Amino acid sequence: MNIYKAIKDDHDIQRELCSKILKTSGDSEKRRDIWEELKKELEVHEVAEERYFYSPLIDSDKMQEDARHGMAEHHEMDELIEELDDTDMSSPHWLATMQKLAEKVEHHLKDEEEDFFKKAKKIYSSEEAESLAKSYGETVSEYRKGWPEAIPGK
Repeated sequence: MNIYKAIKDDHDIQRELCSKILKTSGDSEKRRDIWEELKKELEVHEVAEERYFYSPLIDSDKMQEDARHGMAEHHEMDELIEELDDTDMSSPHWLATMQKLAEKVEHHLKDEEEDFFKKAKKIYSSEEAESLAKSYGETVSEYRKGWPEAIPGK
């Protein structure tokens, strides 16, 4: 497996969770459960992706701007997550903010899959892409098991 496939697999999980949560209503157990799972997936993915995809690209003149853009979008998603955590799940504002988060997530995933991956393939060798995927996968697995405490800085 290479880093692109590993990241894409996680993107598919995020898309599915965003879709599921937007079909829920009110402050229900189902919504709370999906929300916790989505937050975990987004945070675990963000930390591992920044470490094993974006950080190595910062050193490349060809990808530096894209890498910084991707990390900035992670920060924007973090702010929306904080807003959602501070909002009553049964309020219309919560659903509207969740819709914004889902749109931001989809935009970010599309940027990576349709643009950043193509550029990164010109920088990372096949061997590097496989090595990064291995490290990425191990980190994601470790962080999922111990989330949220496993995340550095928590």
